Amino acid sequence: MRYPVLWEKHEPEQGVPIDWNWVEQRLYAIRSHGIKPIAGLVHHGSGPRYTDLLQSSFAEGLAAYASKVAEKFPWIEYYTPVNEPLTTARFSGLYGCWYPHKADAYSFAIMLLNEVKATVLCMKAIRKINPDAKLIQTDDLGKIYSTRLLKYQADFENERRWITFDLLCGKVNSNHKIYKYFVGEGVPPAELQFFLENPCPPDIMGLNYYVTSERYLDEDILEYPEYQRGGNHRHQYADTEAVRTEFYSGPAPLIREAWDRFHIPIAITEAHIGDSWDEQLRWLKQIHDICCSSVNAGVDIRAVTAWSLLGAYDWHNLLTKEEGIYERGVFDCRSNPIHPTALANLISALARGNKYDSDVFKTLGWWQKEQRLYPHLRVKNQEYSYAE
Repeated sequence: MRYPVLWEKHEPEQGVPIDWNWVEQRLYAIRSHGIKPIAGLVHHGSGPRYTDLLQSSFAEGLAAYASKVAEKFPWIEYYTPVNEPLTTARFSGLYGCWYPHKADAYSFAIMLLNEVKATVLCMKAIRKINPDAKLIQTDDLGKIYSTRLLKYQADFENERRWITFDLLCGKVNSNHKIYKYFVGEGVPPAELQFFLENPCPPDIMGLNYYVTSERYLDEDILEYPEYQRGGNHRHQYADTEAVRTEFYSGPAPLIREAWDRFHIPIAITEAHIGDSWDEQLRWLKQIHDICCSSVNAGVDIRAVTAWSLLGAYDWHNLLTKEEGIYERGVFDCRSNPIHPTALANLISALARGNKYDSDVFKTLGWWQKEQRLYPHLRVKNQEYSYAE
């Protein structure tokens, strides 16, 4: 079970002894039930107030904290030091949504490199104490589609989507497309050389997949709401959910792409849809069935994780507003005591290898129905598809 042992919670001030009581009680309760925790140290955000993702000290600071976690809990085997480095760098450094609210390519690059460097240094520090510690590295599993005009942008983003794992695996050399992009934006080559000299491939690739993970780029911006409009230095375009187009592929081919590129064991570490209980069942069951089929086709998939167990607040707006809107997860926390949702019964059955029969599965999820498509995209013929 992924469990937060967050840096900003336990070390909010520098030089102050850490009070481990709260998390210690919970980790030992988890352990007493035979559950192995996956310790997460930074889950989005930038850590404590005295650092941020642009500071070179971020990596060393997180590694020092990781060492303290490993010393306190030497029995923890699995770690995710930084959740979704690429996603966090995009939303904090490229789009300006999250602190420190930058919106330029250089800030994005520095944030991403600091996060991945922190991951490498964390695992080195942890393995000095626990040589058997394993890295489960998470990031979004997506794909970009576009009109013909914007194919160059889609191609770039489809290469960029692997950058977290390429860096960790020591693949980003001077011939790598993103290497050239980073250097062109002002990143010193020595910053990239670090990853060639310190490879730290994950023991498990954690791929997070949502119905919005696949995107579609379209220069006809007037067809889309204002919040979906943006662009680059060459063109203005809309960035919308590919599920609203005919080019939405679903996770199966994307899982295959990840496996063919890295040949590292895979887990789907987030599989959630913020929707009605029946759609949540259809979503998770579909992800599980696709993973089973992928295993039969030779892909090494270790797990499917129903994230999040206890639901989430305000994730619909990416935590940019405090609206108090709750998406239930496997358990609904709005009652006292909390109670299991329909997802809990499905997960219990799947985990035991049992069948879970329900009339819910006689109906397709909305993401599989024709009605999901934007009318103005049904008549377009200039797009390039996944098969290309």
